[in-house]
Amino acid sequence: MIIGSVSENKDLEKRVSITPEIAKKYINLGFEVQLSEKYGKHLGFEEKEYNELGVKFIKDDKKLIEDADIIIQMGLLDENKTSLLKSNQIFIGVLNPYENKNKLDELVKKKVKLFSLELLPRITRAQSMDILSSQANLAGYKAVIESFSTFEKAIPMMMTAAGTIPAAKVLVVGAGVAGLQAIATAKRMGAIVFATDVRMASKEQVESLGGKFLTVEGAENLETEGGYAKEASEEFKKKQEELIGETLKKIDIVICTALIPGKKAPLIIKENMLKNMKPGSVVYDLAAAQGGNVAFTEVDKIIEKNGVKLMGERNILNKLPTSSSNLYAKNVFNFVSNLYDKENKKININIEDEIIAKTIIK
Repeated sequence: MIIGSVSENKDLEKRVSITPEIAKKYINLGFEVQLSEKYGKHLGFEEKEYNELGVKFIKDDKKLIEDADIIIQMGLLDENKTSLLKSNQIFIGVLNPYENKNKLDELVKKKVKLFSLELLPRITRAQSMDILSSQANLAGYKAVIESFSTFEKAIPMMMTAAGTIPAAKVLVVGAGVAGLQAIATAKRMGAIVFATDVRMASKEQVESLGGKFLTVEGAENLETEGGYAKEASEEFKKKQEELIGETLKKIDIVICTALIPGKKAPLIIKENMLKNMKPGSVVYDLAAAQGGNVAFTEVDKIIEKNGVKLMGERNILNKLPTSSSNLYAKNVFNFVSNLYDKENKKININIEDEIIAKTIIK
């Protein structure tokens, strides 16, 4: 069986889905691996490195797509390449079924077997495949680095003969995987860190990392069975707004990570709340591409409001493409291994398996 992956549009996506390390694992399982020419060259993965493992490079993406039994990408291909997919091919990636419903419906009609990895259930057996956690972990780290580099003061407390520089105060909104990594990173760099989340279960995790949890009344009711945040009621949002608005008066840097799967990001920091912040403060909105947690956030721009800098990028992981590719490739390999019947050397789409049932697009 052939596993293929086409080069992404590098203006939008620098990550790759098959690294040399993972190509070797696929070949050891009995797959043939085919990639576009210069597939990972921009990340330092040379063709020679892949060739020595037995990977084949195909000049024509059309041929690569048509010949592959399984195609692995970061997301959907462009329309010209997507139209080449055919019946019984397997396509694996982050397919964003909520935004791409019509495109995916057309592919389902063609009997293409689609698996969208952001739909993985949060169960122990799926942890090694969990692309949301592996990528969000890096995004939380990088958001702190980016915001700290824009902030024009020192982060840790410094005591000098000329006087003391106080530690920067950081607020992390949303204590999921990205938020917890942001807390840990900011704390390691010497900041005083506060955090808030609609899920009361986050309190213990935040405090274990040295953060101070801001409790909003009613938080315990806002967690799904899968461990994600639910959309909050209007009453809860009002209480949260009052708490955050008051907290922002003493905060230097805010990292926003709040997302609700399948929906527009909740607007948490509003215009009137930004007015509470000190000039020179920085807000990094990791939810910018999904509508933003912050009023006025614009994708890939730094906006200044009342002296406060608002930042947000379409794909922050383009700034950590090698690390994020390594993790994503491992996640996908573990997913494919779960699909693969090693005895009979064929793919077995067992709908009784919760991992397969939750990720397949019907």
